[in-house]
This record gives sequence, C-alpha cells and structure tokens, in this order.
Amino acid sequence: MIVRRVMTQNPVFVHPELSVNEARSLMDKEKISHLPVLDKSDTLAGIVTRKDMLKAGPSPATTLDIYEISYLLSKLKVEKIMERRVITVDEHEVVEEAARIMADKGIGCLPVMRGSLLVGIITDADLFRVFINAFGARHPGVRIALNISERPGQLAKVAGAIAEAGGNLVSFVSSEGDDLAHRRGTLRITGLSPGAVETILKGFPDIELEDIRE
Repeated sequence: MIVRRVMTQNPVFVHPELSVNEARSLMDKEKISHLPVLDKSDTLAGIVTRKDMLKAGPSPATTLDIYEISYLLSKLKVEKIMERRVITVDEHEVVEEAARIMADKGIGCLPVMRGSLLVGIITDADLFRVFINAFGARHPGVRIALNISERPGQLAKVAGAIAEAGGNLVSFVSSEGDDLAHRRGTLRITGLSPGAVETILKGFPDIELEDIRE
C-alpha cells in the first residue's frame, strides 16, 4: 500500500502571516492537530502543530490575565513558531516506510509531496486506520495467533486447509517471532467456528496456536 491511498488529500493549510490564535481556531474547527504552512508561491515553508502552540504560550507561572494572553497570541504569527525543517514523504512511498519515519523521528504527521507540490498529509490517525484494516478488525470471525516455523509453504498449507473446510482468510499479518526460526502470524477467518479452526490446526504439528478468539 502506498501513501497516496491512505493520506488526507488537499490538506488544510495556513500562510506564515496568520496569527497563532487564528491557526488554533482553524485547528479546532477542522478537528486537526497539524497545519502545513505554505508561502505566497504555495511552496511548503513549515508546519505548525498544537504542541508548537502550547510551547509558544505563556508559562503557568505568568501573571498575565486571559485577555492579555489572548491579545499577545493574536499578534504572534505562525512563522514565529512553525517548524521550518519539515520532514516530508513522497506520495508514492510505501505506508510502512512513512510509519517508520514517524516512529523514528517522534513526529505525528508527514506532509505528502508530488515533487515540490503539497498534495496531502499522512498522520498517526491514518496509520491507525491502516492497522485496523490490515488486521481485519472490523470483520466478524475467528482471530488466531500462530507461532509458525520459518519454512517455505507453511502458511500456504494452513490457508489451503482453511479454504477446503469452507473458511475464508480475511486478513493475515506477519511479525517477528520469538527467535529466528519462527514468525508470528495473526489471521482472521470467516465461515468457520473456533472449534473447527482448532481441529484444522491440529493437523500441523509445526504450527503452535498461541491464541484463538471470536
């Protein structure tokens, strides 16, 4: 899956001269936490987040009242608090690479580019939706977690047996096992009961059933 298929297209953006108060109001209205900042030539110049706004505000120890604080923030421009060194991703990058960048850099979003043109934004919320879809979490059925020997054809045998019994494999996610000789697989199956799935798996002594639930 590539970023373009899961990103928010035509993201809401602001210009550098917008006040912090106006940017915050826009975030509240649109229910978002990140705003790309485009200059007059529509080139990406920065990004501003709710975290940036919190850091720009006065400390809890301030003696200013709420009206004075609001006045000061109305004069403060986005360009003064935005992050100028923006990490971006190409629209044709794969989703897992975007997720890796966000996790490694400790950031909650990536502006998505087509050359020098901003075409979207991908956020941690978008990645949560990818995660939900990958695990088939919205589908009813039997969810199983398997410890599978790292040998060719193991999964194909299980999938074939499930299909032969009238079951349908809705999703499969593979992850690192407890050692190099194994992988952990999480499957969601429809059309079969938990008991029927357990009976099928007993025919595969090299595959350990770690968890099963509906």
